[in-house]
Amino acid sequence: MDAVFGALADPTRRAVLEALVHDGASTATVLARRLPVTRQAVGKHLSTLERAGLVRCRRVGREARYEPDPRQLTGAAEWLTVLAREWDDRLARVTALADSPDA
Repeated sequence: MDAVFGALADPTRRAVLEALVHDGASTATVLARRLPVTRQAVGKHLSTLERAGLVRCRRVGREARYEPDPRQLTGAAEWLTVLAREWDDRLARVTALADSPDA
């Protein structure tokens, strides 16, 4: 999960992942046309996303096509949901204490 959050910490990598989710499988060259970074930079970001398990690479001839892989993101989202539930419970208890007549 550390690799997932580390990969998502960078705004360019989030933009790359968003583009893949929105447009589907793509190459680093096509992605670089949409972003304010070079094709080489996109390639490095894709490598980080791939190591984190957020994208997978498929070779089509000489092209490397990247597509989103939601499995690791699903695990991170589930962890965040559990954490959010715990905070909601704590905040509800604080609110109940603040609203009680004895407060």
